[in-house]
Amino acid sequence: MTSHPMTISPAITSPERRPPRLVGLLPWLFAVAVVGYAMVVGGYAATVVSFALIYAVFVTGLNLFMGFAAQVSFGQNAFAAIGGYGSAVLTATYGWSPLPAMVLGIAAALLAAAIVGFPALRLKGHYLAMGTLAIGLITYEITVEWQSVTQGYLGISGIPPFGIGPYEVTSDRGQLIMLALVVAACAFAAARIRRSRFGRALSAVAGSEEAATALGIDVSRYKLMAFLLSAGFAALAGSLFVHVVGYVSPEVFGLHMVIVTFTMLYVGGIGTVAGPLVGALIVSLLPETFRAFKDYQDLAYGAALILLLIYAPRGLASLFSPRGRS
Repeated sequence: MTSHPMTISPAITSPERRPPRLVGLLPWLFAVAVVGYAMVVGGYAATVVSFALIYAVFVTGLNLFMGFAAQVSFGQNAFAAIGGYGSAVLTATYGWSPLPAMVLGIAAALLAAAIVGFPALRLKGHYLAMGTLAIGLITYEITVEWQSVTQGYLGISGIPPFGIGPYEVTSDRGQLIMLALVVAACAFAAARIRRSRFGRALSAVAGSEEAATALGIDVSRYKLMAFLLSAGFAALAGSLFVHVVGYVSPEVFGLHMVIVTFTMLYVGGIGTVAGPLVGALIVSLLPETFRAFKDYQDLAYGAALILLLIYAPRGLASLFSPRGRS
């Protein structure tokens, strides 16, 4: 008898692998379609999607800390405020160019995150959540009370649009293109981080801090690094906001930002790469979708969010991946 070597035909395995990959592209295709539509229509649609993209940058950073490392933070709005006010004060008050002002604002946010993160990250669970919430509330009070710098509730106006040298991005479509490129870069960075050694260490920390420590992983170090990365993304989002709007006040970075970004993260899909972008777009577009309901707009919006969380508890992006890792 002649023995035949056991082989696996590509024709047999490929049909099982290709569909998940194609289906996994659907969240990205949805995002491209929404941004493309806003690009064509312009005006109000471009403005709404631009704000959604700014939130997507923030939520991508929040996802690094909460989704990848399974930690809880209610205070990332503090670092958005530092980045935003840093850019606003340096450009509107001292005449700096937007790019160096943005870089310095992000650096200040990272320094603040390093200072508060080292003691705060020794806490766990709801203690960490309350500690980070306090950081956000303290930062909010500083932006209100430090009127000689922040102008308090009056806010800072006259913030120049983002640009490099003499070139400024002033049109709605131009800002939309710039923000889309920034979001694409952030998503790419998040994907690379998840697949890196650092990302695998965060996954171990998310699974069990005790087991990660037993494997030789410096849990405190990796949690702090994830916290710093998240703070950097938040500061970038804050800086982008003030340069797109041209104005900033304390309410922008208040508790409303915390609630909205948490909603975006869980609706889109915590722990996924596409989730922050999908969630930011969905949560930003839903109020506009239900505007026709007038007096019942908030009721319809809330009902839609509840249904999304019931039927997609791991987020919309996870529906398009067998492992929930779109």
